[in-house]
Amino acid sequence: MWKLLIKVNKNLVYAIPAMMIAGLLFGGIIDHSIVAAMKSLIIPLTFLMVYPMMVTLNIKHLQQGLQPKIQGSALFINFAIIPFVAFFLGRFFFADQPYMALGLLLAALLPTSGMTISWTGFAKGNMGAAINMTVLGLTLGSLATPIYVSWLMGTTVEVDFLKVLQQIVIIVFLPMALGYITRQSLLKKYTLSEFKARVAPRFPAISTIGVLGIVFVAMSLKARTILSDPGQLLMIFIPLLILYLFNFMLSTFAGRTFFKRGDAIALVYGTVMRNLSIALAIAINAFGPKGADAALVIALAYIIQVQSAAWYVKLTDFFFGQVPIAKEA
Repeated sequence: MWKLLIKVNKNLVYAIPAMMIAGLLFGGIIDHSIVAAMKSLIIPLTFLMVYPMMVTLNIKHLQQGLQPKIQGSALFINFAIIPFVAFFLGRFFFADQPYMALGLLLAALLPTSGMTISWTGFAKGNMGAAINMTVLGLTLGSLATPIYVSWLMGTTVEVDFLKVLQQIVIIVFLPMALGYITRQSLLKKYTLSEFKARVAPRFPAISTIGVLGIVFVAMSLKARTILSDPGQLLMIFIPLLILYLFNFMLSTFAGRTFFKRGDAIALVYGTVMRNLSIALAIAINAFGPKGADAALVIALAYIIQVQSAAWYVKLTDFFFGQVPIAKEA
């Protein structure tokens, strides 16, 4: 079972599109009342996704050199540039569909996920910087999301500030606290090396269940709408492609210009990877039935994000040069 889950976690490039297709077929065939009832699964699935990630995160890394230059650059891109690019793309492409524009904004407001660390590792980037970006990005993004949404979208969608904040507390800060407590408890039972070797690898596999479950439910909820108008998918993909392409280009330029290879790679994955599972949960639970439109945009972003992250690993040597060979003593 564990080996299967770990294998699936390493092959999200294929698993997520497969689960989206499965959700589309399920939602199109099964009675709508049953599909609608699946909305109640979003919070537990999100908890299942976030909690394991928090167990494996070492919060103490925040005390081990924040590298102000790279962390500040990531925060500037994540909160001063990308949300506004997403907002204006949403206004242009979804002028008469404000909740789809909301989905684009939510996808841009929650930077970093466990995949930020994973992809940075695959590309031989600065893992310490990536971990710091993940903790800071997720925490600040969660605090900023209700403010940004109310400020930018408050005149076009119904925004219940307290409800959005409540959802964030439940699906981000509660599992973050419980994850930290779980980690400390496990470290009393296992040495750090035992924890990393025997226990930690299982948690990302558990998180995968939550990610795939959320994608499945989100696609099921919008299946009938999609099947009745497949062309709508193309219209959603276009602004998402533009957003991710812009993000990759901006972060790559900043990385090549101001940072060494390892830091540059961490900057790219710390600014392009978004926490789409949390964005999905907020869209579905905080914005009522209309939030399904926002959820559709976020669900489709998974395809672009995972595929582009995998392709970018192969391009890192081209953009930033090869990994420096350590000199022999």
